[in-house]
Amino acid sequence: MEAVVPRQRAVSGRIPLAVVVVGGDGLVSHWSSGAHRLFGHRRQDAVGALAADLLPVSGALTALYEYDDFADQLTAGRAKCPRPDGGSQQGADSGSLDVLWWAYPLAGPGPERLLVLAADASRLGDDGDPHERVAPGFALHTEFPGAGLLAERLPDILPHMGPATAGRIVSQVLELGYPVLEISTYERVPVTPDWGVPKHRERRTRTAPVRGGGPADLGRPPIDADLDKDLDLEYAAVRERLEFLNEVSGRIGSSLDLARTIREVTSAAVPRFADFAGTHLRVQILAGEGFPDGPPDVNTDWRRVWVEHNDEPGRWDDTVPVGEEMTFPEQTPFFQCMVTGEPVLLPRIGNDLSERISAQFEKRDLRPLIGGRSLLVVPLTARRVVLGFTVLMRRPGREPFTDMDRRTGAELAARAGLVLDNARMYAYQQQVAETLQESMLPQVEPRMAGCDVATRYLPGTALGRVGGDWFDTIRLPGSRTALVVGDVMGHGLNAAAMMGQLRTAVHTMAVLDIPPAQLLRKLDDLAHQLGDHYLATCLYAVYDPVAGELLISSAGHLPPVLVRAESGRGELIDVPGGALIGLGGVPFATARVSVSPGDRLVLCTDGLVEVRGEDIGTGLAALCESAAHPAASMDEACDTIIRALAVSTAGESGGRKDDIALLMARLNGMPPEDMTTWQLAPTAADVRRARQLVDAQLARWGLPELADTTLLLVSEVVTNAVRHAGGRPVGLRLVRADTLLCEVSDEEHTLPVLREAGPDEECGRGLRLVSRLADRWGASHMGRGKVVWFEQPLPPGARSGVRDG
Repeated sequence: MEAVVPRQRAVSGRIPLAVVVVGGDGLVSHWSSGAHRLFGHRRQDAVGALAADLLPVSGALTALYEYDDFADQLTAGRAKCPRPDGGSQQGADSGSLDVLWWAYPLAGPGPERLLVLAADASRLGDDGDPHERVAPGFALHTEFPGAGLLAERLPDILPHMGPATAGRIVSQVLELGYPVLEISTYERVPVTPDWGVPKHRERRTRTAPVRGGGPADLGRPPIDADLDKDLDLEYAAVRERLEFLNEVSGRIGSSLDLARTIREVTSAAVPRFADFAGTHLRVQILAGEGFPDGPPDVNTDWRRVWVEHNDEPGRWDDTVPVGEEMTFPEQTPFFQCMVTGEPVLLPRIGNDLSERISAQFEKRDLRPLIGGRSLLVVPLTARRVVLGFTVLMRRPGREPFTDMDRRTGAELAARAGLVLDNARMYAYQQQVAETLQESMLPQVEPRMAGCDVATRYLPGTALGRVGGDWFDTIRLPGSRTALVVGDVMGHGLNAAAMMGQLRTAVHTMAVLDIPPAQLLRKLDDLAHQLGDHYLATCLYAVYDPVAGELLISSAGHLPPVLVRAESGRGELIDVPGGALIGLGGVPFATARVSVSPGDRLVLCTDGLVEVRGEDIGTGLAALCESAAHPAASMDEACDTIIRALAVSTAGESGGRKDDIALLMARLNGMPPEDMTTWQLAPTAADVRRARQLVDAQLARWGLPELADTTLLLVSEVVTNAVRHAGGRPVGLRLVRADTLLCEVSDEEHTLPVLREAGPDEECGRGLRLVSRLADRWGASHMGRGKVVWFEQPLPPGARSGVRDG
């Protein structure tokens, strides 16, 4: 910044200004290089000191602070102060410096401050009143030939500034005659803005505009060559910092992967800004435990997540190993940084300081690493909470870190902290969604009555989000099994939550033995009541191994594939299509398909067969072909399908847009020798007969060790059925599959309820006995009546034969 000298002065041209900012407490918060040259005090000595001890204008500044209308006061004056060179010039006042000064209140957010500008009055001559004819900054708008050029340059200097804003700012500067602050709540200019300072040659040939002058007044003497060189160096340093931050901003944050983001942040500083960089994060964050509650302390666990340096490879692997967890002692710069949330700068770590820091770490000798180096520790913060910190060091022989480097490091850390927090939040939300979805996906038993089951689930990787695909298998009365697959529209937590609700509703209605079409109708009504955003497809199939048939209903879902054991070919089952779950008011139909032992049924979601730009029929044809491929086991058959189709549905980047759910069931049927059924009269005599029939059948199956418990449970369940059958027959079925299954059916529609019997009650203890002794038990409606069933595990080696292939 320079002062404009009026044309009438004896000395004309431009002179440098000292720029000082004084806070309301009277302390200096900014001290420019011009102030250093004019008053002799170094910046590191001046910042934080009392202005009254450094400036010859302290009385005027104190008076200015006493005004109530502080922001409206403008003062200027002339004063004497000692020369920084001790008075080497000749003359009566050789030991003092004649200073012109101006003080401007800075209005804006934050505490009150003064902008103080000062200049060497001896370079202006002695005549005239300087308050009337000398002003810092620019002349009036109409008399400044470079005003238009300045207005055009501002949009290049400040981000996202339009011509209208630039013109307004320049007009204010020129009309008021002193600098104007423009406050923006939307943009942040890192460190020190590049004000478009002309290059060395340009500034040496340009001359200062003069109040009241024009083109004829050009030709003033240039700035002193040494001062010009100093300014070039200062602005080059600023430009270097800006270019570095711009480069770093383009490198970090390219991914939401937390580990990759940490590597990018650490590596960005080496070697351009530092020779060593090590990043530490809270273990709590890396463990996915959510956002920290408060500031760290001596008990906070940290993990060194990445180290980057330009020494020989492996030089510091033992001293500062990646992955090490630790706490930091109080008497260290690392603890000071993480507690205060402010950068810590040590220009050079001498031997004594190196000893003191290293002594705080019992298991690690840090002296070889930190001794003689320049150290800068910057916090990685987000939402005013310290998430971690980065240790930056420069080796001896390189320029130590300066205050400008501290600000640069702080700006780098601020940007890195936001990027890390975004990656952390994304990873945390992803973990929550995946945990929610995994908890809602069932643990499918590989063997059900009359069928073997295998499943696969693959979350979408291209978007990095979980979806709403699900599958389920449900045991039904009569040794039947319900096979379900569905797909909620959308991705993320909402889709996973909706999936959980719909899956629970399907499971609840299935155990009530509601027919497939009617079940989808009720599920559609439920989804429509929950909200318009509940949209899903669903396929519901019931396999009856005794009858050898499938009942299948669909709500806008892909048709299933049936691989016939006889021909070995896969074919799509023609299922009447229904509307999506959640649309409401649409009827559903049921397809009845006869199957043979050894047939395989394949159900999947569209993520497995849908390829962008291709007809879905192509994917379904590929599914039929891959499902028919011979396999030694059900798991191998599923893997064959995944390998054949999941790769083809992935994008060019190798990631799938949608998730995949696959369910395969081998329909084994029920061999006649593994099942027997009896009809019982509703009499006490037939209760005894039921025990005899079951005892004999267990003996034929070679299961005498199960007789005692089974007979006791059969007696209790059949007795309850006879008591409530109303004179109608009672059915008894015994099935040997993966477990021993016993079913007792009657025409009474009311389901039994497990309850606590009173001490004087003779009834009510039968179901409690069944619940205590049976491995599993249940009751559900079947037709116009009900069925009560229980299971017992088979002894090892006593399972029914299972067909492979």
